[in-house]
Amino acid sequence: MATNATIYKAVLQISDLDRHYFQDHTLTLARHPSETEERLMMRVLAFALHADDVLAFGRGVGTEDEPALWQRDATGAIDLWIEIGQPDEKTIRQACGRSKQVVIYVYGPRGAEAWWENQRASLDRLKNLAVTLIPMEGIRTLANMAKPSMHLQWTIQDGHIWIADGTQTLQLELQRLKGCG
Repeated sequence: MATNATIYKAVLQISDLDRHYFQDHTLTLARHPSETEERLMMRVLAFALHADDVLAFGRGVGTEDEPALWQRDATGAIDLWIEIGQPDEKTIRQACGRSKQVVIYVYGPRGAEAWWENQRASLDRLKNLAVTLIPMEGIRTLANMAKPSMHLQWTIQDGHIWIADGTQTLQLELQRLKGCG
């Protein structure tokens, strides 16, 4: 875990009706001093959307050869590479070359849509890449749910996500910009 990192413990109760996946996960997350709570919670969101016993977090901010999250098979080959934010084209191309599937969850207070418009032509050719936009307003609300000890219920169905923390419920709608294939 990162030096001087803030540690978060999260219990996720996931009901993913699209994948027929119903499981609880207990996570320990390290938030690097340069990482915002918005980015931390984007990592949690990405985990919930792809939850699996072998899905793991990368080493963190500034680690170029690892994604935010990834899933490897028994041989060590990368099945799934997940990035969040607005990665550069070189990073995306390298990830697509190393992994069977790459998923990017785009967000940002400025320019997420502009980032996609600038990247779209070159990234459309990558057949194993999916790109999804997460509205910033929802990310801010999700970041407000970040606590050193969190218990979050997730319901996922038809591109909609409901997240409850016992006090409030947030509904997010994913905007798919590019699908695989």
